[in-house]
Amino acid sequence: MPKKSVALESDVSEIRITVKRAEDDKSISINDEGRDVWANKLEFLLSCLSFAVGLGNIWRFPYLCYRNGGGAFLIPYAIMLTITGLPLFFFELSLGQFGREGPITIWKVVPLFQGVGVGMFMIAFFIALYYNVIIAWALFYLFSSFTAELPWQSCDHWWNTAACRRFDAKNCTSLEGLMATNGTCFFQSQVSPMEWESLNATAQSLKLPADEFFHNFMLDISEGFHDPEGHTLQWRLCLCLILSWVIVFLGLFRGVSSMGKAVYFTALFPYTVLIILFVRAVTLPGCLNGISFYITPRWQFLLNARVWADAAMQIFFSLGPCWGGLITLASFNKFTNNCLRDAIFISVANCMTSFFSGFVIFGIVGFMAHELGVEVEEVAAQGAGLAFVAYPEAVARLPISPLWSVLFFVMLLTLGIGSQFTIVQTVITCLVDFLGLHKHHKKMCLGVCVVGCAIGLTMCTRHGMYILQLLDNYSGTYSALMIGSVELVAICWVYGVDNFMNDIKLMLGTYPFPHYYWKYAWKFLTPLSVMFILIFTFIDYSPSVYGSYHFPLWADVLGWFISFSCIIVVPIRAAWLMAGKSGPLWARVQQLCRPEAEWGPENKRRDDASLNYIDSKTPLACDDEEYEMDRESPYLTRVSEEWEDEEDDGLHMKAPTRAKV
Repeated sequence: MPKKSVALESDVSEIRITVKRAEDDKSISINDEGRDVWANKLEFLLSCLSFAVGLGNIWRFPYLCYRNGGGAFLIPYAIMLTITGLPLFFFELSLGQFGREGPITIWKVVPLFQGVGVGMFMIAFFIALYYNVIIAWALFYLFSSFTAELPWQSCDHWWNTAACRRFDAKNCTSLEGLMATNGTCFFQSQVSPMEWESLNATAQSLKLPADEFFHNFMLDISEGFHDPEGHTLQWRLCLCLILSWVIVFLGLFRGVSSMGKAVYFTALFPYTVLIILFVRAVTLPGCLNGISFYITPRWQFLLNARVWADAAMQIFFSLGPCWGGLITLASFNKFTNNCLRDAIFISVANCMTSFFSGFVIFGIVGFMAHELGVEVEEVAAQGAGLAFVAYPEAVARLPISPLWSVLFFVMLLTLGIGSQFTIVQTVITCLVDFLGLHKHHKKMCLGVCVVGCAIGLTMCTRHGMYILQLLDNYSGTYSALMIGSVELVAICWVYGVDNFMNDIKLMLGTYPFPHYYWKYAWKFLTPLSVMFILIFTFIDYSPSVYGSYHFPLWADVLGWFISFSCIIVVPIRAAWLMAGKSGPLWARVQQLCRPEAEWGPENKRRDDASLNYIDSKTPLACDDEEYEMDRESPYLTRVSEEWEDEEDDGLHMKAPTRAKV
């Protein structure tokens, strides 16, 4: 049935239509869009490497490798890199580079899913809050290392308790004895079963000096959220946190121009320290036991689904997709940059760094086990326990221990700051792009740093460790996985994977090789693997615990609220956008599933009818009507004389209302 054509009547307002002169119609360059670009290709590569290679490479991968079959763990790790890590990494670099927008505004590609970008912004903000607290810890330890004797080298300080291990129990434990708190070694044949059980309990409760320095002095950790004195601020830690935010501000206040210079240090220096520490580690007694324990393959572990889940999760969280960081970094690239080559290089370099760091960590852990006279698995740890307890304790036993401590914590500091630069830059870019404040980047950077520091001070209280654990457990795990799933579906199934491949072809000059691998990985393999990780993460869930302290129920409820707040914004934003349209509900959904006319760089937009570009600023017309205007209509006139002095020619149109049929 032919569509009805109706006339347009009655003037209600005047609209000015501006038309560029032909001689001014030039291709729009990147700088014309007001967006910074990397000074050179190396700055982008180092920024991505600095973001991907973070604290998790040092304090999580080696432990996972030893726990999941040693060298055999590298097989599922490499497979998950191929089907999960690398495709997601290349996917987000391509999306950011083509769209040249932050994680929120880049969703001009499929406006209905703009909430995905808002979710990424929220994830990045939550992670930035607690990540800088860990950097503050590294600063605290770094400053504490500039002494003739490390403060965690003995049990003779005011923060030490009776549980501090004051005597070297190596000779006793090597003979299968147990040492009492007064330094006497007892054997099982010398005491009654009850006394032996008591000695065993005492031995288990003993703490290393480094443990008490971390918990009793630096954190002065409370007994739990129920402790009424837990809100007391630790002033030394507060100063370190303020300093860490000052460092972040100085690295980012000029945008990518300052960040690009800072990453030369934050990306490369950790490798220098890793090599120095590796050379030192392999000269220590017991190091070979630790390294052997780390890499010896235990093939039977490959039959355990938990091992594959750990490999997938480590790849996912190590490379950092779905936080918005990769989209942000790539958005400052030149349009023709070969992002495929970059993705392969950075992903492989990240994995090789993780593997190499294991030799350093387990070389030191092997030495520690040798010194204590225990098995390697009794010393092996992950997370903060490795970085701020086990490793400092081992370093304290080395000759010239302050030197090795300084080197280790400078490395930890640069690894953390390198990742933090990108995380905070993501938050700033989201706000600047969404609010259109490109000329006020410095003010926005200052505002983000001040707000982040103010909120972060809550983690410098005696409750701080519990708050940090809550954010770490919930802010970037479940939410990031769900955001990743929605992101892949939106681009590959709504926008269309073929359209996305054509966008990449515009940038690279050819389809990425192998063409069908990327296409079907993005459509099927990667979404399924992300869902696999998500399911195993839910199965592996347990209420929050730190040491022997079990978090109250309200704390875990708050954690779930933080996690799902990053997801619920997706349907909320979609409903908000649909409410701003007119017409039938399904027609609104269809319109918001088409890319906006501004999608992609203006001089590179494809003249492709299949994309069916829309102008999201106009209301949606009903499908059964067609509105026309004759060029000779009296509603179309020349501009008034008051506009003639302006640079552009224009048309002045009196906009009519719709006539009733």
